[in-house]
Amino acid sequence: MTGNEEGKALVETGTFDKEAELNHLMEIVHGYLDDADCKRIMAAFNLADKAHAPQKRASGEPYILHPLAVATILANLQIDATTVIAALLHDVVEDTEYTLDQIEELFGHEVAFLVDGVTKLNQFQYHTKEDQQLENYRKMILAMAKDVRVVVIKLGDRLHNMRTLEVLSGEKRRRIAKETLEIYAPIANRLGMHNIRIEFEDLGFKAMHPMRSERIRGAVRKARGNRKEIVNKIEESLSHCLAIDEIEGEVSGRQKHIYGIYKKMRGKRRAFNEIMDVYAFRIIVDKVDTCYRVLGAVHNLYKPLPGRFKDYIAIPKANGYQSLHTTLFGMHGVPIEIQIRTREMEEMANNGIAAHWLYKEKGRVNSKDLEQFAWLREIFERQSEETDSREFMHSLKMDLFKDEVYVYTPAGDVKELPEGATPLDFAFIIHSKVGQHCAGAKVNGRVVPLRTLLENGDQVEILASEAQHPQPSWLRFVATGKARSSIRRFVRHKERDETIELGRK
Repeated sequence: MTGNEEGKALVETGTFDKEAELNHLMEIVHGYLDDADCKRIMAAFNLADKAHAPQKRASGEPYILHPLAVATILANLQIDATTVIAALLHDVVEDTEYTLDQIEELFGHEVAFLVDGVTKLNQFQYHTKEDQQLENYRKMILAMAKDVRVVVIKLGDRLHNMRTLEVLSGEKRRRIAKETLEIYAPIANRLGMHNIRIEFEDLGFKAMHPMRSERIRGAVRKARGNRKEIVNKIEESLSHCLAIDEIEGEVSGRQKHIYGIYKKMRGKRRAFNEIMDVYAFRIIVDKVDTCYRVLGAVHNLYKPLPGRFKDYIAIPKANGYQSLHTTLFGMHGVPIEIQIRTREMEEMANNGIAAHWLYKEKGRVNSKDLEQFAWLREIFERQSEETDSREFMHSLKMDLFKDEVYVYTPAGDVKELPEGATPLDFAFIIHSKVGQHCAGAKVNGRVVPLRTLLENGDQVEILASEAQHPQPSWLRFVATGKARSSIRRFVRHKERDETIELGRK
């Protein structure tokens, strides 16, 4: 049983024991941290236990069980000691008499910064609860841009809250679930934290639509039993294929998660049987060049479907995800989806940014070092221009939600854009001034309208003119927060200048 499964089992049975939970956490951290770090974690637990002593959760359990669970979720990712300590203390400043200065004095500046980053803005007055929540998101995103561990703690915090939603009223459950599906699941996806994203989506779907969730869950259980024989046959043929070519690799069936099935049924307007007719497998190997050898081997075994191959190893996704994807005509014409990757890529695919802690000597990941945080740096730079929190959140959702398309500059550089992006979005990604003076565009050598939707593999060239300036109509067909923000800023300044000129006249 994994750490996550143990945590969920405790939630489901309601059998919480503070000592057992603490021992479980310490057993995990002793497995990858030194004694000095483990002593600091123990000291942080003692402070949190003392601070939260009088408090209870909505379920009636001692409050300390929540920070303990959050710290355990993160320790299972083998995250650094500073983050585990901050997870234990994440509610101390917000909910008890302890101050941030005291936390800094006892545990250092880094821990204090992380705790402050996840502390809500309760001390300020806001017109509405929505305004306060929008500012909380804004604060979290900006702290995350300085140190990504802020949001990793927040994801752990939200995951435990989602696992223990049952005790809340129906209205509150749905509100928290909606927020999780709209904000936290996309952030987990952006950080490549696949396991946490899937759990967010399945728990959120269950809270929002309990009957639909249960119906699909039951249908999946039934289909899995009926499919067992054919899955085993395909696994055997893939393993035999690797053995013939003397390739060492692990072949396993890949399960679709409940919310993913629901989204495909709705988005592609397909029946459950049509979604479950596709068989999914994963092959894990030792090295990158072996991935391509496996690809050749499986293409010799079964015919590939034209246009259904994606190389995310040569061109990784924005969240760092790498893998080869191919779809094959299997036995009896059954479609087979196969992912081929190395063990390190598998770790990255499941835990995303958290996987970097496993490959860093000092256990510290700086968001400035990683290419996949380009989107985060852009949000950080843009936030000072967005005075309206609602507009900031709208831009943030535009950046978080959509799948990516990968397009090329004339020089062959790859640029990542959200699905639904246009040449105008591409121009603003190159540079704000290029976007502002964008008069036209060529896609694959052909002049196209600026509202043309870009597709994977397009080569885009921007035609610029000093006489061209952003138009309000552009806002109707841009898909990136950066383009939207730049256009709005230019239009605002132009209107202001025209008003001043009119006043002078």
